[in-house]
Amino acid sequence: MKKLYILAIAFIQMHTSIAQQIDSTKKEISLEEVVISASNISQSKKNIAQKIDVLTSKTIADANTQNIGDLLLNTGKIFVQKSQQGGSSPVIRGFEASRVLLVIDGVRMNNAIYRSGHLQNAITTDQNSLSRVEVMYGPSSTIYGSDALGGIVHLITKAPILSSTTNTLVVGTGFVRHNTSNNEKTIHVDASIGNKKIAWMQLYNFSDFGDMKMGDSYNRKYPNFGRRSTYVATINGIDTLLINEEDRVQKFSGYKQWDITQKILYNPSNKISHSLNLQISNSNNVPRYDRLQDTRNFGGSIGTTLRFAQWYYGPQKRVMGAYTFDANTKGFFNSIKANINYQAIEESRQTREFKRYDRFESRIEKVNVFGTTLNAIKKWTNNELTVGLDMQLNDVKSAATLKNLNTGVVSKLDTRYPDGKNTLNNFGVYAQHTHHFNNKKLILNDGIRLQAVRLKSNVLDNSFFNLPDTAITQTNFAVTGNIGLVYNHTKNTSIKLAISSAFRAPNIDDLAKVFESSTLASQVVVPNAAIKPEYTYNIDISFMQKIDNKITFEFTSFYNLFRNAILKAPYKLNGQDSILYNGVKSQVLANQNINKANVYGFSVGVDAEVIKNLIIRSTLTYTKGYFITDNTKNSSIYEKQTNGSYSLVSKKVGRKPLDHIPPTLGKTSITYQYKKINAEFYLLYNGWKKLDEYNADGEDNAQYATADGMPSWLTTNIKTTITAKKGFQVQLGVENFFDRNYRYFASGFSAPGRSFIIALRSNF
Repeated sequence: MKKLYILAIAFIQMHTSIAQQIDSTKKEISLEEVVISASNISQSKKNIAQKIDVLTSKTIADANTQNIGDLLLNTGKIFVQKSQQGGSSPVIRGFEASRVLLVIDGVRMNNAIYRSGHLQNAITTDQNSLSRVEVMYGPSSTIYGSDALGGIVHLITKAPILSSTTNTLVVGTGFVRHNTSNNEKTIHVDASIGNKKIAWMQLYNFSDFGDMKMGDSYNRKYPNFGRRSTYVATINGIDTLLINEEDRVQKFSGYKQWDITQKILYNPSNKISHSLNLQISNSNNVPRYDRLQDTRNFGGSIGTTLRFAQWYYGPQKRVMGAYTFDANTKGFFNSIKANINYQAIEESRQTREFKRYDRFESRIEKVNVFGTTLNAIKKWTNNELTVGLDMQLNDVKSAATLKNLNTGVVSKLDTRYPDGKNTLNNFGVYAQHTHHFNNKKLILNDGIRLQAVRLKSNVLDNSFFNLPDTAITQTNFAVTGNIGLVYNHTKNTSIKLAISSAFRAPNIDDLAKVFESSTLASQVVVPNAAIKPEYTYNIDISFMQKIDNKITFEFTSFYNLFRNAILKAPYKLNGQDSILYNGVKSQVLANQNINKANVYGFSVGVDAEVIKNLIIRSTLTYTKGYFITDNTKNSSIYEKQTNGSYSLVSKKVGRKPLDHIPPTLGKTSITYQYKKINAEFYLLYNGWKKLDEYNADGEDNAQYATADGMPSWLTTNIKTTITAKKGFQVQLGVENFFDRNYRYFASGFSAPGRSFIIALRSNF
């Protein structure tokens, strides 16, 4: 590792001097007001009715975070759930996981096995390789199709840069970073080499994260919350329960990750371009930290003995190749863009319970995804029209084995997904239109999409559960759209109204998986072939006002009607409401369409330049959600007892909390720029999430909270960037200055305690 640091520092120093020789006048151009997520083309943000936030390359560099999840958290606008250090699941307006669409360089990342619980897929992209992140809030299916119920996180990687002269242009960045809370060691290098027609961009990132240490300043009511007092070690082949001498260190939470991106751009003329985009992300085994805390007696009931000796995800592998053709034409359309892409994803789960040497369980999923998009743009008078079509084909292979570590015998095990052929194919056509009225102050956004989704899944070996459906076939059609008005009263005042809809077709994970749902109570989820697509219908009202170019105020409110919501609820399999699973009698659950749910909330933000170079920023986001159903006599809810405690009960109700709804969250910061020093002091905060606001049958993970729910928290943080000389920077920071002990809602992993961060960065 030391050798890698020496090489990286040498690289930084070498290219700092090269930068001075190559281009002493090059400056970063901010593209914050230009976005592509809304229509797959570049558009001015002020002309789009839907709320969009943009994180520029400078914002990403200044934030200096460990992964994309932390980058989104650092905005104070987006909630991120974490089950382990190697995981980050963004939540947008109360929607998470498969209900939030992840896009990278215009390619959908969501695939047939994106689950509705909590995901780690967002961090399989290195944030240091991004030129920008665009977050689109609210239903966004018109351009991208299924899954964008809550919004879109669009990750855009750095692009190769052509030279404007006959000289070869070399630009890039390099840095090293260390964080004390988990002994992080990160090295990143990227460089673009280009002439007038062809350019090559290469990006490399390696991170080594040790076990995370949580904070030591506890809420007086919960003095031991999250402490890792014991752990299981296998010594000479024997599982042994040991005392953790440093119980604030979350033992077995560390992992390593590396990411490589290669991009080639070829412009044979100023009207045509070809680009090739190759990405590889991999890791070593990633411990599932929340499950390593689970307890269970040897008899199978919940108890005080750690349940698992091993629980980890195998290497998180993501490979993507994409070819893009761009052309400015003289025909009917002004421009045409086509993309062909392929993704290969592999994930696995390896588990073994304490002292169960006869049951090492391994489940492996491989997903191959082929996709293509074609869109064209037509501009005339005050109109701009984008029309397109897209297709995505998913193929899933699921395998599982059971190994007896004593004898070495390997036998069959029930697979997470059906062991036969599983396919999910998406086909869509769409149109997105913008019209500027003659006064240029009023702008109309409207669009429509027609979508077809075909799913097939087959069970070959039905001996494990005797499922009633061994061959599942679904074909779903959907029509979604959006319409919005933007009124730019002046260049400093705008009002926006947006109405949009989105859908999410059930995928293989929704329809066909079998898995253990909760460790709070023994529950198992089984397939249900009867579920239908989910829909959201949303209205947004936004207001923005600038005063003397010194103060900016923004307010957005929304109301979302969530229909056919797919949620886990009690179910009967072959007439039985419980079955034996992993040797334990477990309640049977299945995904079902709840009649309707409602989600609403608001966000408010203020930016104010108090004095020259001193800016105060503050943002606050509030979300509330519940579902209503006509038949919940077996649904689980939490009720407060007379002694003040909460218990899990069954009761017929008409209204229940929706899961994934984050607490109130926000950020307040003071930024000051003085010559070559940029300093930021900021507070990040979350409100309470009381236990009676949890959904017991969903993914809110009450077992990892306190007896009252998840306490509110606030952290104090300081970051400074010092430009030592042209192209070279030193970044220093202290996060969670007062060492606050806290967890994010629904997370089984405690946040880092006091962290000292240092990074050396070169831009050339």
